[in-house]
Amino acid sequence: MHAPTARPPARPRRHRHAWGARAAALVLATAGLAAGCTPTIGVPVADDAANPVCADVVLALPDVVDGLHQTKTDSQATTAWGEPGAAVTLRCGVAPPGPTASEPCTTVPGADADVDWLASPDAEGTWTFVTYGRDPAVEVKVPPTVRKDHSTAFIGDLNGPVSKIPQKHRCVGLDDVPTPAS
Repeated sequence: MHAPTARPPARPRRHRHAWGARAAALVLATAGLAAGCTPTIGVPVADDAANPVCADVVLALPDVVDGLHQTKTDSQATTAWGEPGAAVTLRCGVAPPGPTASEPCTTVPGADADVDWLASPDAEGTWTFVTYGRDPAVEVKVPPTVRKDHSTAFIGDLNGPVSKIPQKHRCVGLDDVPTPAS
């Protein structure tokens, strides 16, 4: 009589599942790395960024300004629209400017509210807009890389969110005019 031939034991199915789990983990890790590649724009935090009204402002900001999509920033009470190196940045919580004759103060009309802004360029051509008469103030920087393809008219689109900070003073020409109490 012949003895039955011993068969090697069947491979446990768990090896297949282990391979599937490893493949799934690899896919998830790759997706995580891709998500980690989303650009984050460095924006310096403002001194009064923890002011609760800044959260109201930032949460109300539009997702798109003049065709530029909002992107991540690395500081509290900030946001940006565009790509690193070519982005408009906004910081809430900057020190409110006092009356000045060196920077033009302009009332910018918006769909939701009119807001007073001081506007000035630096030597490299970056325009800085700072709200006037609001505490804390909001600062918006528009670099020349953005200005070559976009106007700064979108500043009026930020007025609704910025107006969440109560206006205490108005600019009229070069004079500081207190806002009448309501």
